[in-house]
Amino acid sequence: MKFNPKYTLSPSLTKELLEVERHREAINILPVTATLIASLRETARLMSTHYSTQIEGNALTQKEVQEIAAGKKGGFPGRERDEREVRNYFKALEYVEQELKASSKITEKLVKTVHSLVLIGSKKSTPYREGQNVIRDGATGGIVYMPPEAHDVSPLMKGLIDWINNSIKEQELPAPIIAGLAHYQFATIHPYYDGNGRTARLLTTFILHRTGYDMKGIYSLEEYYAKNLQGYYKALTIGKSHNYYGGRAEADVTPFLDYFLNGMAISFRSVREKAQKLKELNKEQAIPYQTERLRELRPQQRQTFSLFIKSKEVTANEIANHLGIKLRSSQDLVKKWVESQFIEIVDQSKRSRTYSLTTEWEQLISGKQKTRMESLERLKSKEINRDLDLEL
Repeated sequence: MKFNPKYTLSPSLTKELLEVERHREAINILPVTATLIASLRETARLMSTHYSTQIEGNALTQKEVQEIAAGKKGGFPGRERDEREVRNYFKALEYVEQELKASSKITEKLVKTVHSLVLIGSKKSTPYREGQNVIRDGATGGIVYMPPEAHDVSPLMKGLIDWINNSIKEQELPAPIIAGLAHYQFATIHPYYDGNGRTARLLTTFILHRTGYDMKGIYSLEEYYAKNLQGYYKALTIGKSHNYYGGRAEADVTPFLDYFLNGMAISFRSVREKAQKLKELNKEQAIPYQTERLRELRPQQRQTFSLFIKSKEVTANEIANHLGIKLRSSQDLVKKWVESQFIEIVDQSKRSRTYSLTTEWEQLISGKQKTRMESLERLKSKEINRDLDLEL
């Protein structure tokens, strides 16, 4: 079934699109080091996971989500399901990031894999629902929305995926409009009994990152949804009837786009303000030598810095997973990096060989940046994380 959304590019939508674009351009030209990017990206992943699962009723706090990300297991008696949901969402996020690095196309298989990771933590694609799914009000039990019948789910999903890919290829619509309409339609189809909201938000993230709105991976739209939850549900409630066949397919989607783009504008503005603070900090304590040396690195080397920030020793397989490349390609890269004295072998006698940064690069991102990083951490804890409501 062909997806043919109806909406109006109102003055309000135009204003929000312009604001999103203004913040996007400002952030893209701000000089932020690989070390800071890795830190901010990790914060964004924690926020996305916490808020996206919170929307679905997860009771874990931001601090507890952070503890799970750090490797804590079994520390939440009676909330094992919540812990599992968080771990699964992290897996789904990592998969999305890997597929983006691999320039994978948006397909139904990709969507099914994302859903499987969200729901059960497995990459085995989950089939669409085979029966009807009714969304009810948790307080009254009344029907809020009745999605399309199971036999229409597959053709509707095919139509949605085709529309997304064609829209991206044709480049006639602004990418935020494509992402917003895709989010709306996925929620409308409701192809699964459970996990639809989380999967829709991850699909939105994939589309925005694929179309150049990745913003260095340091923003989270999920926070906006969670803090404006009633507005989220209200924006999705479109049409004359709660039944899909009662006019939902022909409804004007402009109200949802207005909600969605307003959220993007707010989130992007927050990221811009945060990045500006980092720029000012870097300007005050900049070290020209470091900047020049970092510019010498190739993109894959800069990407790999974040691995060494988390762990002093990494394997070729970990580098392959991080960069989204094959192990053989990673091994070739590692060999070149050793020869160029970017990294070194930690212990040649070990069967499972590990690598670390050479002394020069280690000092460049740690020792010589110690004062700056200490200042950054103080700034983050006092200002940035307060603004983002992170309980670090």
